[in-house]
Amino acid sequence: MTGSGRYARPLRWVAFPLARWRVVCHIVRFPGAPDRRARQTDRSSELVEVWPAIDLRGGRCVRLRQGDYGQETVFGDDPAAMARHWVDLGAEYLHLVDLDGAREGKPANLPSVRAIVESVDVPCELGGGIRDEESIGMLLDAGLQRLVIGTLALRDPDWFRRMCRKHPGRLVLGIDARDGRVATDGWLSTSDVAAVDLAGRFAGEPLAALVYTDIATDGMMAGPNLAANAAMQAAVEWPVVASGGVSTEEDIVRLAAVPMAGCIIGRALYEKTLTLPAALAAARGI
Repeated sequence: MTGSGRYARPLRWVAFPLARWRVVCHIVRFPGAPDRRARQTDRSSELVEVWPAIDLRGGRCVRLRQGDYGQETVFGDDPAAMARHWVDLGAEYLHLVDLDGAREGKPANLPSVRAIVESVDVPCELGGGIRDEESIGMLLDAGLQRLVIGTLALRDPDWFRRMCRKHPGRLVLGIDARDGRVATDGWLSTSDVAAVDLAGRFAGEPLAALVYTDIATDGMMAGPNLAANAAMQAAVEWPVVASGGVSTEEDIVRLAAVPMAGCIIGRALYEKTLTLPAALAAARGI
């Protein structure tokens, strides 16, 4: 085979160890799909990516329990300072959530989002209220690396497919599930669609990843739903990032064994039951 690009000349890889050859085979099997093992080789030594979460409501950093807006804890009034704090402790990625946007159906914390992106030099992703093409363009132009879209992927799958193809590798399918069923609108509504079935509707699309949130475990610090996360990772070709319940180093080790591509950690970091350096060490198998 001839041509340009990293994987255009497979003979150049023959001398590499078998593990490297498996990465090449994976890419050939799923053309155009991101491969987390290749990304780990290029970016860091992590077995699992660790994404500290910054949830935004009214311009402040907050956490909810099981997505309940009535069970809010405020952890800071300066989201940009919080972002710098996590990066100073070693974070290589940040997961941002616009909680107001999720309820209102449009981005609602733009000043805070822009301040975060301008204050750190690590990839940031944002979810919550992204439901039109204009918002996608605006947020990507603001410097976000990727955007998490859930509600409109369920309601208008054809639109979501078009957006995936227009912005390859920049969109993440966000699936929030309550008892295995997809929840939308900031978790205020629950559909009849099974989480794995929704993911299957977008097979072959050039998504960056899939973020899977188990609502029952979110903010409860009781461990992630390993079975549900494993089932989702087995069902799709994209990297799957687990969200909900990650609160110990052992949780991260177990997710790595699935294997999951990454995990989002929120309340455990803010309440200091798990430190970010310890989480990163567990993610790297140290």
